Amino acid sequence: MTFGEQPAYLRVASDLREKIANGSLPPHTRLPSQARIREEYGVSDTVALEARKVLMAEGLVEGRSGSGTYVRERPVPRRIARSGYRPASGASPFRQEQAAEGARGTWESSSEQEPASGEVAERLGIEPGERVMRTRYVYRDGGEPMMVATSWEPLAVTGRTPVMLPEEGPLGGCGVVERMAAIDVVVDNVVEEVGARPGLAEELLALGGVPGHVVMVVERTYYASGRAVETADVVVPADRYRLSYHLPVR
Repeated sequence: MTFGEQPAYLRVASDLREKIANGSLPPHTRLPSQARIREEYGVSDTVALEARKVLMAEGLVEGRSGSGTYVRERPVPRRIARSGYRPASGASPFRQEQAAEGARGTWESSSEQEPASGEVAERLGIEPGERVMRTRYVYRDGGEPMMVATSWEPLAVTGRTPVMLPEEGPLGGCGVVERMAAIDVVVDNVVEEVGARPGLAEELLALGGVPGHVVMVVERTYYASGRAVETADVVVPADRYRLSYHLPVR
């Protein structure tokens, strides 16, 4: 193979991808069979199979049991705004955005105490095994799952206080900033790191994705005078949403 030449399976996948993009293979159309790909492109069964695997990994096609492989309908990505951490109304950022856009947002949550894992402990600046409150969320827009999140708060900060359970009590459902302020903890900084990876099985199950789908992951940590008071992973389907940041100019 000469320098710059693509392997055969990638060339086949590229041509099929272009047909999907230009509408020659519209959504819900059955992808050419392995035998047809082999004949049309003059490649082996192995090459045809690998090309189909590439398209499946990219989320362009999906297998249907007993029926074949079909072109997936590509959703128009929607925007999820992330515009700072100081809530004007006391609501969490998700609730503010849903209210501003008149969206039909709902969410489910469950909280449980657990010992901090090594990774969570490092992010919170505590010792592994220290107790934290873990809260898991599923956010929906019009009934459709749009993101999942898991947050951890050190019980050394919130334990035995009215805000120990993020979604219960007098400030249940408020943002981290207001909840912490209620116990005289002033949040003055937040750090977000955004990355992408294949979704975990339980994430894709909750989000309605298929194996191989890519998700964006926002690792967010709130600080008060340099001390981490909450850290969270926010997971968003990369094919359905875009993160839009609105940052103030100082």
